[in-house]
Amino acid sequence: MHTLDGHDAGGQFLRRALTLSALTGESVRLEHVRGDRPNPGLANQHLAVLETMAAITDAEVSGAELESETVEFDPRTGTGGDGAVEISGGEYAVDVGTAGSLTLLFDAVLPLATRLESPLTLTATGGTDVTWSPPVDYLRYVKLPLLRRHGLQAALDVDRRGFYPVGGGRLRLHLAPSRFELLDFETRGDLAGVRVYSTEAAALADADVAQRQAEGALERLRNRIGADGANVEVRERVETTAESACPGSVIVLGLEFEFADDSPATTLTSHSRAGFSSLGEPGKPAERVGEEAANAAVTFLEGNGSVDAHLADQLLDFLVLGGGRLRIPAVTEHVETSLRLLEAFGSDSDSDFDLDLERWKNDDGSTLLVAGSELE
Repeated sequence: MHTLDGHDAGGQFLRRALTLSALTGESVRLEHVRGDRPNPGLANQHLAVLETMAAITDAEVSGAELESETVEFDPRTGTGGDGAVEISGGEYAVDVGTAGSLTLLFDAVLPLATRLESPLTLTATGGTDVTWSPPVDYLRYVKLPLLRRHGLQAALDVDRRGFYPVGGGRLRLHLAPSRFELLDFETRGDLAGVRVYSTEAAALADADVAQRQAEGALERLRNRIGADGANVEVRERVETTAESACPGSVIVLGLEFEFADDSPATTLTSHSRAGFSSLGEPGKPAERVGEEAANAAVTFLEGNGSVDAHLADQLLDFLVLGGGRLRIPAVTEHVETSLRLLEAFGSDSDSDFDLDLERWKNDDGSTLLVAGSELE
């Protein structure tokens, strides 16, 4: 059993530990769960992740209750002929009971596709667009398309939006057995286009919030990027009025990058992606919501990362599963915690994949992460 201390970490530490336990078939004991938070221990959304992962892996669990600060998780997964962990598919459902993030729940489950014996469907109710987590459009229009290009077989249905504080959104994640392929994102390529996804709850439709958010974002992008950026292709612009149990709005910008035809040969000639978002708040003009997302995008473009800071952390599991290289804008607190967890989990692991990650800090402030054999 791996014994891990979460005294200086948050919910991501719990989620990734459960994911690694499921992927390797090795049990884990987590102490001081969310120890540095004002209200330590399991909140509703963390308990939902624990219960969902336990159901999928038929795990034996202790500490599965609100405010619990110690959790033990022992997955009862099978093994295939090659000795690799195998996870049964099936249909599962979970209700977070609050506006807790559904996208973070799905982040924990997505890597399990590489161990599935048969398709899996997870229906979840809670928050789809809430603070401190990726909005659902970030998941379905930025992260999932990138992962699909590398072997992940996944689809997402958005049945209903759920904003803070009521939640009540409903998503369905469909996974099929997948073989993840090499990631080669040492460089991101040239900016090729932007996609805009702006959403308003039906209660805000009369104020044209979705349209104003989109206009604010595009105007700021064009002004900040300059003459060259003024002609960047808007590949998609979607403004949605969504039914929701409470008012709310959100915008997601997806940037796409491609290698030039005369660039050196790479493993992949497809584009990298990065995403940036902002949530509406009472009293905040819709135009400013769009501007905030655009400002984050421009700051990213000024650096050399191949993916945005949030995706950098979320891709670590897939990087060790498939191997490859990933240039991240900076080693954030989340990334540092995740790297520490991978190192601790992999130090005495009997799993069939290499959990080690090497990293090199570059003069421009970015960091190159390499998993497996370095690409030629």
